[in-house]
Amino acid sequence: MAIKYPIVRPVLPPLSEYQKYIESVFQRNWLTNNGPLHQELESRLSDYLQVNNLMLVANGTLALQVAYQALELNDTDRSILTTPFSFAATASSIAWQGHSCEFVDINSQTLNLDPTAISQEQLARSSAIVATHVFGNPCDVKAFDKLSKENDIKIIYDAAHAFDCKFNDESVLKWGDASTLSLHATKIFHSVEGGAIVFKHEADLLRAKEMINFGFNQQQYPDKVGINAKMSELHAAMGLSLLDNIHDIQLQRILCVETYHKLLEGEFDFQVWDTNSSYNGAYMPILCKTEAQLLSLMPRLLELGVQTRRYFYPSLSEVPCYGQVGETPIANEISRRVLCLPLYADMSLADVKDICALTKKALREV
Repeated sequence: MAIKYPIVRPVLPPLSEYQKYIESVFQRNWLTNNGPLHQELESRLSDYLQVNNLMLVANGTLALQVAYQALELNDTDRSILTTPFSFAATASSIAWQGHSCEFVDINSQTLNLDPTAISQEQLARSSAIVATHVFGNPCDVKAFDKLSKENDIKIIYDAAHAFDCKFNDESVLKWGDASTLSLHATKIFHSVEGGAIVFKHEADLLRAKEMINFGFNQQQYPDKVGINAKMSELHAAMGLSLLDNIHDIQLQRILCVETYHKLLEGEFDFQVWDTNSSYNGAYMPILCKTEAQLLSLMPRLLELGVQTRRYFYPSLSEVPCYGQVGETPIANEISRRVLCLPLYADMSLADVKDICALTKKALREV
């Protein structure tokens, strides 16, 4: 069965541009340990995203784990409140650190963690809230900020999908005690494997920088428990060569999403975007009418050469290894109906029109 339209196709820079950075690595023979390209990418990303206290790490899951440690969420007797509608890493990073996940339901329109669904009892027994900007749609950051201040609770945003998303014309990464990015190959902007953390406070950034290098302080003495979460120069080289082209990459993805919405309007429901927020073309989710429709549509589209994927299924609150704590009927129902269509940087608008025509054909047949 030939797949004409894969669900994702990683974007690559012109080989000559990547090679330029790689040649500099060979000339210096400096492959890791906070090398020049690592430093350049960190600086340029901070400028591009207009944020302070940004640091690079080896992947997006480590970004979450390091953020929890740097923010000193050490009381594992207290749970961490989080969303059930996200990628597995959101919950697994919490459980891996020895914390208990307590799932809170989502807003049925935005698909984000619903701050109004969090009770005072839950806040009293928790040390932090981990919320995902689902598909890049910014959470209700003002409401979470209010919860943080009133209850002295940390807010961490899993911003894996939210590269260059803005709220009120400023980077959404500025909100919360920490925001984490995934720079995985499937993302809008990537370094093959990689991640980043943006901290609100410089003290947390400095603590995290020691943690990702085995806990060594400036005197090269391990005065705290650390791990190795450093990004290599070869990965930083990919990031730099893509950052040179990121405007065109993002613009094309946004145009594709807008075309999808226009052509599929009335056929499916769509995630409701915050009116004060920008979107980045990270994903192309549709909400089927029922799970039965979704289960019929997926194989028929595959027969027609269109690969789809269930982002995000199952609801994490229904997965036994994450504890299954929390009542989340909205997330459980939504997760059964959401399907993502193909989206990647070298997709043309003609491709989108073809996929939409095939999707409508499949709908008539199922």
